[in-house]
Amino acid sequence: MTAFDVIVPAGGAASRLGGADKPGLDVGGRTLLDRVLAACADARTTVVVGPVRTVARTVHWTREEPPGGGPVAAVAAGLAAVTADRVLLLAADLPFLDDRTVHRLLAALEDAGAEAAVLVDADGRDQPLAGAYRTAALRASLAALGSPDSRPLRRLTGPLHTVRLADAEAVALDCDTWEELARARDRELRGRAGR
Repeated sequence: MTAFDVIVPAGGAASRLGGADKPGLDVGGRTLLDRVLAACADARTTVVVGPVRTVARTVHWTREEPPGGGPVAAVAAGLAAVTADRVLLLAADLPFLDDRTVHRLLAALEDAGAEAAVLVDADGRDQPLAGAYRTAALRASLAALGSPDSRPLRRLTGPLHTVRLADAEAVALDCDTWEELARARDRELRGRAGR
């Protein structure tokens, strides 16, 4: 497997969670952030963009400029520490992401001309923060945008030649609301019980 780096934007306001520290919320006794970090444990460098928190493994911490400037600003900050030819962009709230999916995304970048590989949810929506990217293509798209502050992520990733992978096991399920967090916790309990 070719070396890869990871950027995890983790500085959002979590407005639908009343401003709670979303990456620090737990599912199955581990924080959402630690669950994501476990899925990409074999990355060469893992960059978490957001306030420093206690995590289960060593990562590189940085902040977007300005703080709270959105996911494109977080990607810009994270790219400063990336040296691998391939980089994963992973949301900090994906409790069911696993290493098998990480490697599936990276393998999809081997398709001729592919600059990105993203999971597509059951509703047919691309999940750009559950994706693998060619670092050079991501940097070029970022440079073409100008200021990254408050830019929508799809403006950054949309122009890239993208391979889309069906998320049949719903590993890109995120936890933006208390209801989604409750469903994730229930799914984890059912999984442990073998149901």
